[in-house]
Amino acid sequence: MIFRIPVTIFGVQEKFLIVCRDDQETVQWLCEIAYQRYAEKHKTKTVNCCFVARRITDRSLLSLDDHVEQVLADNEAIEIDTTKHMNDDDDSFNVATDEKRQIVRLDGYHLKSSDLVRLGTGDYQIELPDETWTAVLVYGVNTGFGSFASTIISDEKLADLQTRLIVSHCVGVGEPLSIERARMMFALRINILAKGYSGISEETLRKIISAFNKSCIPEIPSQGTVGASGDLAPLSHLAAGLMGVGRMWSPKTGWGDAREVLEQNELGLIEYKAKEGLTMINGTQFMTALGAEAVEQAMSIARQADVIAALSTDALRGTVRHLHPKIHSSRPHLGQSVVAERLRSLLASELHPSEISKSHSNCGRVQDAYSIRFVPQIHGISWDTIGFVKNVITTEMNSATDNPLVFVDSNEIVSGGNFHGEYPAKALDYLAIGVHEIGSLSECRMERLVNHNMSGLPAFLTPEGGLNSGFMIAQYTAAALVSENKALCHSSSVDSISTNAGQEDHVSMGGWSARKALKVIDNVEFCRTWDKDRFMATDLEKAARIIKSGIVWKTVQPYIQNYLDSYSKLDQVRLIGREQH
Repeated sequence: MIFRIPVTIFGVQEKFLIVCRDDQETVQWLCEIAYQRYAEKHKTKTVNCCFVARRITDRSLLSLDDHVEQVLADNEAIEIDTTKHMNDDDDSFNVATDEKRQIVRLDGYHLKSSDLVRLGTGDYQIELPDETWTAVLVYGVNTGFGSFASTIISDEKLADLQTRLIVSHCVGVGEPLSIERARMMFALRINILAKGYSGISEETLRKIISAFNKSCIPEIPSQGTVGASGDLAPLSHLAAGLMGVGRMWSPKTGWGDAREVLEQNELGLIEYKAKEGLTMINGTQFMTALGAEAVEQAMSIARQADVIAALSTDALRGTVRHLHPKIHSSRPHLGQSVVAERLRSLLASELHPSEISKSHSNCGRVQDAYSIRFVPQIHGISWDTIGFVKNVITTEMNSATDNPLVFVDSNEIVSGGNFHGEYPAKALDYLAIGVHEIGSLSECRMERLVNHNMSGLPAFLTPEGGLNSGFMIAQYTAAALVSENKALCHSSSVDSISTNAGQEDHVSMGGWSARKALKVIDNVEFCRTWDKDRFMATDLEKAARIIKSGIVWKTVQPYIQNYLDSYSKLDQVRLIGREQH
């Protein structure tokens, strides 16, 4: 049987008619074909992504593994999107397209954390607008660094000074950053250089951008920065790789000697001019790039945690009395109010009754446990924390964090302290605490779900207790991860160790703030891969992928909006009724 399926893609008002002739064609196949046609029409390249497909009639979600003929009728319209395109309204991306590539234009002022995470994928190249190039200047300095700042260097040794500076600072240790994170740090450094306060030549900057656009990514160790004179060690490894020193990766070569990788990508070695060595290694781009990823992951977790909390409340037969609007308007913190409204839209209401809720409407229970009743208050402050940190990271991503800085309007070169990482360090310590609370509350509800004395459900959620252990040990794992996160939430930015012979006597330790924030986030959304002989392995791995991709939130988002629209109309009707009487 032949099926003709009209497909609307990415929410735009255009449709593709996909013809299915094989009864083995899946919804995943349907999405891929529509995406290919979209890319061909708009002359963009396709990228690996996770699809979301739903019927247009009732907005119900389709499983990508289902066969088309089993879940869709002939001429039944669907809408598809991807996790790369389904973003918040403020998540627009400064992308231009041509026939061969997607381009991001950086100017040093408008980069967002979501932009930077996308740049880490390798699917985009960088350009600077014409007006940005006019801000890029050349100048030289001829002193040493740190405690040697008063030592004058002769002109003939300035080039050698740059090389010695960079190589001497390549002392990072530990596991190297992933390609994606190193690429994010690379892109962020270019964005800062584009501001025009750094004192780098147009020639050098063009070479740096060319290396990024060919995805030649130096190996960057993850440990070794104290986050005070910027992230000296990791940025030095970045700069050294572009000189042909160390290891480098590119899609064309894989990992290899940096010099050889650059040569095979038809790129020359960069020879840094006066001051350019310092320009490349002063700044907070290591901690800020990782912080941008942490913020984006935290937002995804927080959205889905609200949905999961609603599901748990329903499963535990919780009441919705604690979500009464007057309760939350009397304590009008933004995050608390938003979460309460979101939970009201997902749980039983007069417009959207629930069979589970009806089953215990007269049970006499007055109050639920805190892990259910206090979700708006606890998730709310986590949301407000994420918003605060996002603002700090966004400002830092578009700030001149070099030293010294060049000010063209006053013809000055001024030494200052913008390379100190205290802002992102403190903010990322705070982020870890906020995200940990989401995980801690989730573990409390998990314990109630598997405890039959509290839930009224089968012990450990298995109908054959004793023969099967159910989710007994899964809850153990959650408890272990929550405990680990408690230790990781100890603030690293309150620690300071004097460095550089006392010249740098206060440091931020922001690199560790960023790394442990990511570790806390990983633990909160983590679902450990079980041995393959465990029958729940497949389900648990699927659950982990679903949470990672953001599908949970994207599935319920239309229903939340429908609820809000419905209640807005209902309130209008009630208001008219009161006015008439």
